[in-house]
Amino acid sequence: MKKLIGSTLLKLLGWKVQLDGDLKNLDRCILVEAPHTSNWDYLLGIMVYWKFGKRLKVIIKDSHTKAFYGGIIKSIGAIGIDRSQKNDLINVIAREFEKEDFSLVITPEGSRSYAKKWKLGFYHMALQAKVPIVLASGDYKYKTIKIGHMISYEDLTTRTFESVMDEIENYFKDINAKYPENYNPKIY
Repeated sequence: MKKLIGSTLLKLLGWKVQLDGDLKNLDRCILVEAPHTSNWDYLLGIMVYWKFGKRLKVIIKDSHTKAFYGGIIKSIGAIGIDRSQKNDLINVIAREFEKEDFSLVITPEGSRSYAKKWKLGFYHMALQAKVPIVLASGDYKYKTIKIGHMISYEDLTTRTFESVMDEIENYFKDINAKYPENYNPKIY
């Protein structure tokens, strides 16, 4: 049912999906999504994952997963994190990957507002969980979602940090955000 809903909504909204790699890349990864200037970015991502029949999770404030609607939030893939306490988020995520296969979407800009630099925790999560980084973007000018470009775990362990970040930055440099003034394509 989700496949039908995802495919139909994307078509009705006029979005195309461009797969940049093997569909299996979406089975188990840290999914880096940019630019992130609108809540539509996440909704479009959910539709793509539903279309492909893949599992997507996201980190959110645990107040949402503990609220009366928490069951619904968890059912669409939310992992609740208590942000008021220092938590070992990298190891928490690694333990989640020990339990099951899924893609964890990370928006490294950190918010929908302009960010001077990206948060790089996604890189450390991928290393600790021993999963690849997969890239995804929504280009609002062309109404195209690109997804699937993979940087393997082996690449993460053998290449320099800088070369990995340069590849990621290059991938996202020409993407047209919904609100371009809120997007900084420079990682650091």
